[in-house]
Amino acid sequence: MFTSVKLQKKLTIFLLFFLLTATAGATEYIVKPVPSDQVGASVNGEEVVLLKDFTVYWQFLLWLAIMQILSVVDVLMPAKLIFAILGFRITGRADVFENSNRARIYEYIKTRPGAYLSEIIEKSGIGRGAARYHIKILKAHHKIEAYSDSGKTRYFQNNSTYGEEEKKVVSALQNATNQRIISEIQNGNCNTNLALAREIGVSGATISWYVKNLKETGLIDETRSGRSIIYRVNPSYETLIEKYG
Repeated sequence: MFTSVKLQKKLTIFLLFFLLTATAGATEYIVKPVPSDQVGASVNGEEVVLLKDFTVYWQFLLWLAIMQILSVVDVLMPAKLIFAILGFRITGRADVFENSNRARIYEYIKTRPGAYLSEIIEKSGIGRGAARYHIKILKAHHKIEAYSDSGKTRYFQNNSTYGEEEKKVVSALQNATNQRIISEIQNGNCNTNLALAREIGVSGATISWYVKNLKETGLIDETRSGRSIIYRVNPSYETLIEKYG
């Protein structure tokens, strides 16, 4: 089980505080000499009179000390040892792929950059809850990274292969309608809403929705020609579209 650094620190504090939750009692006395021995008097003949009784909660002082050493707790007391005592198991970098489902999800994302959760679930056959859990582990170990695209989260292998521009293009081209619209515009076959709707076989409203998203991501530009709006592919992305199209 993987646990975040914050949780490790919280549990570290809890463990140390639990082990040290004992109080030390202290009593203050006044000692004065007496002329003769009495019952209850000291051996040397002093009378011992109780002045004040109080309790020192020294675990509070330990708490303050613990707060000061949290920054070096990983050095002084390794997190794995602490969590082993508490019954937890931390997933290390070396064994992150020991779980076959997790390894399968990673391989799918690696070969299918820009994959989203529903797609991963469908292709891997892993339940939604389990898939979310394994994706969380992979992200925590920096094996994959998330990219937000039109309200949908897509995942990429985290190896610095994909820059922000590449993620944008790859994510857009994962959608078949986006890919078709870009292809038709790029080939010069269709460059208006009406022409694209007729060619692709969908309504004008549907084309408008897809084109709006493509414009927001910067892949498509538009210019006006009389009453018509002419679409064109942003020249800045043409090379990447050719590469991933």
